[in-house]
Amino acid sequence: MAFLDKIPWFRKPHPVLQKNREMFQDFSQAGSLEEYVFVVCDTELTGLNKRKDEIVSIGAVKVVDLQIVLNDTFYTLVRPKNIAPSKATLVHRITPEELDKASPIEEVLPKFIEYLDRALLVGHFVSIDVHFLNKACKEFLGGTLSNPNVDTMRLARAYKERKCRAAFGHCDLSESYNLDDLADEFGLPRFKPHDALEDALQTAYLFLYLIKKMHSGGVKTLKDLYRAGRSYL
Repeated sequence: MAFLDKIPWFRKPHPVLQKNREMFQDFSQAGSLEEYVFVVCDTELTGLNKRKDEIVSIGAVKVVDLQIVLNDTFYTLVRPKNIAPSKATLVHRITPEELDKASPIEEVLPKFIEYLDRALLVGHFVSIDVHFLNKACKEFLGGTLSNPNVDTMRLARAYKERKCRAAFGHCDLSESYNLDDLADEFGLPRFKPHDALEDALQTAYLFLYLIKKMHSGGVKTLKDLYRAGRSYL
């Protein structure tokens, strides 16, 4: 039956994923936001085709006590199966030579999962990052991540909707929720776009801005945060 180990859905999960799963067996949303560790993550991709495209870099930064921990970041290039340059890798300013020297995703993932530890995963349009991370986890580690996630795009939408409703009773939300546009709108420090670590830092500043604004509106616990993010979506 050893041949079954080569099939992702029959394979026994990698020990790092087993440990990851165990960490969240008794996970509670009842704690105050200050009690949780967050890892704000961004992945750069060869494109957005969910079946064919791959991760070419991962950047992440930790948020502890609602403070960015600048001396505890994660960044790596990832060698995809197809190293040929694409429009996406040109946008990210990553050369084929750099990718050729990088580690493949199966070597990167265990290190990234260890970095995640018990943290909640935060991202802007986080479902994209989670999809590509989990696709690779299924293929190479025999399972998926158990870390709960938070989407700053959803939080920004909920925050702006509440703010508009309080002022005008209604708000047109057909505007940009692009990370750079939100950073400009809220007057946040700006980082270099299309770089996984810089985008993770940009997202971390947006996350903390929204958390602090929503905190004054009664969002105190993780459960409150999830409820707020779902309110107007």
